[in-house]
Amino acid sequence: MPNNKKPEKAYKNQDFLSSADARAIRILSEYFEPRSRFIKNKIADTIVFFGSARIISRKDAMKLVESAKKEKASSLKKKFDGAVKLLEMSKYYEDAVELSKKLTVWSKSLKQENNRFIICSGGGPGIMEAANKGAKLAGGHSVGLNISIPFEQFVNKYVDPDLAFEFHYFFMRKLWFVYLAKALIVFPGGFGTMDELMEVLTLVQTKKITKKMKIVMYDENYWREIINFDALIEHGTISKDNMKLFDFCSTVDEAYEKITSHFQKYFLNNNLGSTKK
Repeated sequence: MPNNKKPEKAYKNQDFLSSADARAIRILSEYFEPRSRFIKNKIADTIVFFGSARIISRKDAMKLVESAKKEKASSLKKKFDGAVKLLEMSKYYEDAVELSKKLTVWSKSLKQENNRFIICSGGGPGIMEAANKGAKLAGGHSVGLNISIPFEQFVNKYVDPDLAFEFHYFFMRKLWFVYLAKALIVFPGGFGTMDELMEVLTLVQTKKITKKMKIVMYDENYWREIINFDALIEHGTISKDNMKLFDFCSTVDEAYEKITSHFQKYFLNNNLGSTKK
């Protein structure tokens, strides 16, 4: 008897789409689907916040300190010391909220047809959450470029639902971090933050990024302790001029001033409305 069942269309075949043979299609999807949503939401360019997913708010850190104080003496010191360190690091969370809020208020004041200089983060907890929270408090939009990993990563509640993305491929997520960015603010962080920072610095150093993107490393003391830039120069593995690829900033006001003045010089005024990538 003839088989009257219609064959399944390729683009509906989930087994195929999840297979190694369709990897190129999945990669392209992580380019075209975000692109479509950015166009729909008129997102012209972004300000990207990088930083640790493990840094928490002062309020949450204070709760941990108070909780640790009530623990039995045998387990107190280690837990208490950890809570105190989280409280110390929480200043970066609060600074990220404040800076994001100020930048969002400023960008909204431009009143341009497209959404300019929109806050963008990795969409998860920590500094990412702080960045999205600041934008939300200012009544602005913000982007969350989430990544599927086993721990620490979930979409925080402050990301606009229409601008919340879930990536499988790290390199496609990084593409969207960089492609729309006009500024990058790097708060204290670990392996992931340093990976993102070093890749962007390499792209700027090698002129693969040619736009006038502002790179700010937040808290000079932290970053000079973590990365010995002077030793890199001394050993000849970077040049002294490479230090001009970024700025150190240690206060919200300093970072705000450097970023907004950079935008006024290169992307506004005589370059009014410019969204060149």
